[in-house]
Amino acid sequence: MKKRFMSASALIIGSMLFLSACGNNSGDTAPVAGDKTAKPEEKPTELTVAFPIFGAVPKDLSLVQDSINQITQKKINATVKLTPISFGNWDQQINLMLSSSEKLDLMFVGGNNYSSYVSKGQIVALSKLLEQHGQGIAKAMDPAYLNAAKISGSIYAIPTVRDFAAYNGLTMRKDLVDKYQIDVSKIRTLDDVEATLKTIKEKEPNVTPLIPGNIGRTMLDSYRTFDMLGDSLGVLPNFDNNLKVVNLYETEEYAQFVKKMRNWYTSGLILKDAATNKTSQFDLIKSNRGFAYFSNMKPGFEQQETKSSGVPVVTASLLQPVSTTTNVTGVMWGIPINSKTPEKAMDFLNLMYSDKDIVNLFDWGVEGKHYVKSDNVIDYPQGVDAKTSGYSLNMGYMFGNQFLSYVFKGDDPKIWEKMDQFNKSALKSKALGFTFDANPVKAEYAAVTNVVTQYKLPLETGGVDPEKILPEFISKLKSAGIDKIIAEKQKQLDEWAKKSK
Repeated sequence: MKKRFMSASALIIGSMLFLSACGNNSGDTAPVAGDKTAKPEEKPTELTVAFPIFGAVPKDLSLVQDSINQITQKKINATVKLTPISFGNWDQQINLMLSSSEKLDLMFVGGNNYSSYVSKGQIVALSKLLEQHGQGIAKAMDPAYLNAAKISGSIYAIPTVRDFAAYNGLTMRKDLVDKYQIDVSKIRTLDDVEATLKTIKEKEPNVTPLIPGNIGRTMLDSYRTFDMLGDSLGVLPNFDNNLKVVNLYETEEYAQFVKKMRNWYTSGLILKDAATNKTSQFDLIKSNRGFAYFSNMKPGFEQQETKSSGVPVVTASLLQPVSTTTNVTGVMWGIPINSKTPEKAMDFLNLMYSDKDIVNLFDWGVEGKHYVKSDNVIDYPQGVDAKTSGYSLNMGYMFGNQFLSYVFKGDDPKIWEKMDQFNKSALKSKALGFTFDANPVKAEYAAVTNVVTQYKLPLETGGVDPEKILPEFISKLKSAGIDKIIAEKQKQLDEWAKKSK
């Protein structure tokens, strides 16, 4: 079953201060600002709403759609046609719909494709629509996070309300932490982590102390002291650096990190095939092959990971919560240029951020059939579970305002209050809101990306000697054109900073 709180990574995908009034905007209250009560003679507008899903289309999707339409027809005189698309086919199918002018009124927008949609003119600027039809969105979101989606001074997509930040830390098996009386509160630095890993290496020789945080992830992917500025091809050290972009791979910090990973690897603290590993961290933990992994964390993370592996875990925080553009723009919604009724599309999008009933229909399905509720906590009805339910998307992070979502039994009943405070407490990168457009250097970008693909995993998991390989990596990056990419990124960042003042 999918993670209930995820950040997308995962996408994802997720940090994105919100909600002075989220609890008052339920479907059984007076209509929120922006509601358009229908006149009897008006014909409802049908809106096509497209989004990716990770599994099969739920068999009860039409029931959920009908229930949403009972609300929307009354409030904004519109109905929706929900159009789920397999995640693996999403890019290809959505680009086909956009290029063929197929009917499409509202669509999921991922951060990786955002600037491309804008540069191609495939989604519309939303500032005026927000002002006229998006009062519920404005109430739900801190302006700093809403404005993080601006490109060239305009907002083209609305981030969903969820975790807008992340903090890096170490996730560990609780049974071994308890067994060897490891004081988690004292694990605060990489040296502390090393001492803990050595304890496991000594006491549990058949368990690998440190494993990758996921398939294809390196140790640095979940231990960042810099703003990636989208892709790590030119970064912002300490999330500030007076907005001066540097080559990550030439920094002393990078050299020291990969040297430490090499030392850990040669000491037997890191999974031997970490660079080529194809087994998830959950399966490695479940099969007693691994003890710990670096993670991008948020409130509720321990419960989330415990459910995913079936093995209780505890976490140690290593770096403070930080919000970057990538955190915020990973999951958004936009109005395609195809839409003939963008005002009505914005009316519906506004309800996704302000109407509790609509949010929970998306998140959990129909009450009584797919879940039962006690206060704000829900559970499966008697005789129903995740496998037999007709609606188990578990993608609450995707549908508007997750802070209006009910909490599933077993999860922290105060998770959304804690997430709200988490977002408010996070350090905001000085470049929050900047989105890099790689089109001016697309040839160099492709070449440099190929080089990074070749060297990044083995270097950042300790599999190769950085004394020999890092200089070779840097040389090939320069030959491929990384300096040109960094110069272009610096130019765009400087222009962005001027417009942001």
